[in-house]
Amino acid sequence: MEYQLELKQIVDYPRCRIYRPFIRRLTQDVNIRTCGSSYLYYYIVLCSFANYRSSYRRLDSITYLIEPGEWICTPSELAQWFRTRFQHQAISILDHLQQQHYVTYTRLDRGQLIKFHINNWKANNTSLEYNYPCQKDVGFFFFPIAAVHELVSMGRCSEMDIILDMWIHAIYNDSQIQGSDVGPVVYFRNHTSNPLITCRDLASRWGISKSTVSRLLKKLEEQQYLTSVSFTGTHGSVLYLQSYLSTMFNISDVMIDKEEVSLTFQLPVIISEEESMETTASGTEIPESVIKDEQIYVSDSENSVPESHIKKMVHKVAGILAAQGIPCCECSKSNYKLYRLSDSGEGILRYSLNISCGGSPASYHFELNIQAQEGNQSPKASKNTVIPRAYAQPMAGEE
Repeated sequence: MEYQLELKQIVDYPRCRIYRPFIRRLTQDVNIRTCGSSYLYYYIVLCSFANYRSSYRRLDSITYLIEPGEWICTPSELAQWFRTRFQHQAISILDHLQQQHYVTYTRLDRGQLIKFHINNWKANNTSLEYNYPCQKDVGFFFFPIAAVHELVSMGRCSEMDIILDMWIHAIYNDSQIQGSDVGPVVYFRNHTSNPLITCRDLASRWGISKSTVSRLLKKLEEQQYLTSVSFTGTHGSVLYLQSYLSTMFNISDVMIDKEEVSLTFQLPVIISEEESMETTASGTEIPESVIKDEQIYVSDSENSVPESHIKKMVHKVAGILAAQGIPCCECSKSNYKLYRLSDSGEGILRYSLNISCGGSPASYHFELNIQAQEGNQSPKASKNTVIPRAYAQPMAGEE
């Protein structure tokens, strides 16, 4: 018997699963700064060491009972986890978390040991009342989403805080969230189902400047923590996390194709009367297409969008489809035929796009929607610049 498995992650959940090895890797990455005043990173680190079940730990010939949500460590270990230079700095962080009622701790053996307890641990993590050894470098724990919003809003977020904030708010393959089918996208639950976000919004959320946000996103992309897809104008950016699927679900990570993301969000493709379409909505260069204008046939040339612009859009669509693995879009013998369909209203022109190889029947069938808007949204555009909004939807895919 054959089974088909489909993996989805829903956005409406009260807590997030966090794997301890992921926190260990973050702690060891010295390129990511921890200085901040939101304390999200410090609290999650403590949670990652908390016992899941009751166990015993022997230190200096004394055996201590450690119940669920608790752990015993030395001040030097705590400073190492928090990456502080001095032990008293780590203790002050613990004092602040205790004042905010996130943890409770006591000093043992004349201050040589620290025993801390995560408040409300049992409410978020099911614990079993029997002795069992607890391995600190494996497994996962559940972290409440409400605590993330509380801690992030306390002060200026560090780079570690920002990574964890995005990680906890990542959504994969949820029909409610646009673009989540492409990869694990960062969505901060703004009730729009659209993960597009601007640097101004991120700066306000994290308590830092817009220029700092821009530099940080570039840094995290260079270090392969995320993939940022930026759009021109005031549309914002879409953030996709790297290594998320392999960590959370133990499956292969996906490569984020920026052209596919641009097509998914249906953002404008700008074509001026004086310039050819050299850039996409994401600001990246259009992939060179092997097709020629002679391979493109447009049934109706009496449109508000010039036929030359429609052909340029077909070049664009062919490059995107070729990147997605459709071989006909890389063949110089393929034919592209556009047949005008009925208008769908609001100035949207609908075309049926048939892609065939030579004189054979259509191998691929898509619907191409074009919406022409008047406006001066490009610095080099004239007053009569036409701004088409084009996207393709598969209608049939028979090879």
